Amino acid sequence: MDIDAGGMLLHIIIVLATIFISMTLHEVMHGLMALKLGDTTARDQGRLTLNPLHHIDPFLTIILPVMLAILGGPVFGGAKPVPFNPARVKWDEWGAALVALAGPLTNFVLAFLLFGVWVLLGMPSELTLVGQIFLTAIMVNLGFFVFNMLPIPPLDGSRVLYAIAPEFVRRGMEAFEQFGIVIVFAIVMLASSAIGTIMGTAIFAILNFFRLIFGV
Repeated sequence: MDIDAGGMLLHIIIVLATIFISMTLHEVMHGLMALKLGDTTARDQGRLTLNPLHHIDPFLTIILPVMLAILGGPVFGGAKPVPFNPARVKWDEWGAALVALAGPLTNFVLAFLLFGVWVLLGMPSELTLVGQIFLTAIMVNLGFFVFNMLPIPPLDGSRVLYAIAPEFVRRGMEAFEQFGIVIVFAIVMLASSAIGTIMGTAIFAILNFFRLIFGV
């Protein structure tokens, strides 16, 4: 195995390790927020667990992020959605929006904390193992945050739009949401260039915000 192949393999391993940890926390936070707001569905179905095997979606959690990592684009994806019953949470659609936001905001907080530790460590270069781990983990978590906040069913951002949208828009979103992963797959395949541009711009802006906060 040559150096380039070895470096790519290491990068993929770091990406997958980051995904398993970050997306597990992402999904658990969905369930915990739902539980706090009165819905026990996630707990009843055993999804309030830190075992990543309970949250993996083969396409969103493994195939898509690895493919993007190999291609060198922004890495994003998702996990098997934690079930919850919107009718059982407090505050109706706003409660459902809070459940949805809990996941991507977890990724945002993880990215922020990782960035802070990276700065404290002296901002090691991605040419070092420590630097590669931290920078990859930061970018993967920001990728998941931005991607999942897109207001497209069934992504988490659509729940926020759902809370403020008129009734006819909600009905249309519900129709889209029934197709779940098929919609996400179609969006990724048909609009990958546009999504990559949007995500790259958003991630760059967030990183500049982090730099401003930490003074680097």
